[in-house]
Amino acid sequence: MDGDLDVDVAIVGGGFTGLWTAYYLAESDPTLRIAVLEAEVAGFGASGRNGGWCSALFPVSSERLARMHRGRPGALAQHRAMRETVDEVGRVCAVEGIDAGYAKGGTIVLARSPAQWTRARAEVAYARAWGRDAEELRLLDPAEARQVLAATGVRGATYTPDCAVLHPARLVRGLVRAVERRGVRLLEGTRVTAIAPGSASTAHGTVTAEIVVRATEAWTPQLPGHERTMAPVYSLVIATEPLPPAAWEVIGLRRREAFADHRHLIVYGQRTVDDRLVFGGRGAPYHLGSRVRPAYDHEPRVFARLWSSLLELFPVLRGTAVTHAWGGPLGIPRDWCASVGLDRRTGLAWAGGYVGDGVSTTNLAGRTLRDLVLGHDTDLVGLPWVGHRSPPWEPEPLRWLGINAGLRMASVADAEEALTGRPSLVARRLAPLVGH
Repeated sequence: MDGDLDVDVAIVGGGFTGLWTAYYLAESDPTLRIAVLEAEVAGFGASGRNGGWCSALFPVSSERLARMHRGRPGALAQHRAMRETVDEVGRVCAVEGIDAGYAKGGTIVLARSPAQWTRARAEVAYARAWGRDAEELRLLDPAEARQVLAATGVRGATYTPDCAVLHPARLVRGLVRAVERRGVRLLEGTRVTAIAPGSASTAHGTVTAEIVVRATEAWTPQLPGHERTMAPVYSLVIATEPLPPAAWEVIGLRRREAFADHRHLIVYGQRTVDDRLVFGGRGAPYHLGSRVRPAYDHEPRVFARLWSSLLELFPVLRGTAVTHAWGGPLGIPRDWCASVGLDRRTGLAWAGGYVGDGVSTTNLAGRTLRDLVLGHDTDLVGLPWVGHRSPPWEPEPLRWLGINAGLRMASVADAEEALTGRPSLVARRLAPLVGH
């Protein structure tokens, strides 16, 4: 950016949220003047660094959604919209010629202990109570589960078809090309220092716009007035060298299913289009004052734990090289509930707080922001998450103490279950804090 700029819509943040919003706005109204402002390069944040799950997961329970807006019908509509979003991402990849390695093989979540098996069965029972049948989520017995993913100690699993895996950075670059073809101005290396009604300020000039969209996710606390809006919590990932066919014959994932297990400290994995095994998880600490630093992307202790967990799951990997290790922050609101909205009075719009489920949810956010900005009365603008306002995080050092205590509790809960074989009492105390 060089000097002041006047546009119709200014989007702050060049990740998935900003790019999807620009894409759908430009597609719907080619006359709109749209600028996307990005401090680094498009996809620099979580959009380019995640584990590549494009899932129908939403970070809070159906009960929470029902309480937020429209009761049970609203919660079901939100879930239906998330399922449709998985296919919408695949559709855009096909239409725009984006080679992101998209493969919709679903997700298998293994149960590898008595406590995890109890949780798996409870999850399916909960789904049935909310009208989700076996076509959406089903329970696999040990033999069925091992046919999909032959990890050690498998007692069963849950399986949903509503997930695709992809290469997130390739999707980002494909979206960049798609929006630029439609006349959107992408201004990289342009850090926004403040957002106000009608404007976004940068070191290079001021952008004036009728609508200003905040799409900054984990970097939101760096904006004045938003220091407690979002907590940046790190997730780290490793990737192996391409595995030979013999290894995949042992492991499975023949349809490139996403995978995890029912432990409390979240892990996630996928088989990439070039036959690597990508595996990530939480466990890195939250940093005082919501600090985000490049040095925090690499935690050797966490990388070592991820590799140890992967070997424990798949002993056939012993001797395999880990060729890539990376990480980055994701945005967590105080109530763990993602939201999207537009304040017509001020012209300020926002989307974010995906708690790690953003590859798909950002697409839904982009389509919803399109309808809000253009004034379209659609089903999307009536979903429960639209207009939701999460409360602010506690001031420091309470925020640091609480978040890191929560991360520690998840690890302790897993250790407790390994010792007792029963569902964790610690986890029961943790559940209300993480959107359940």
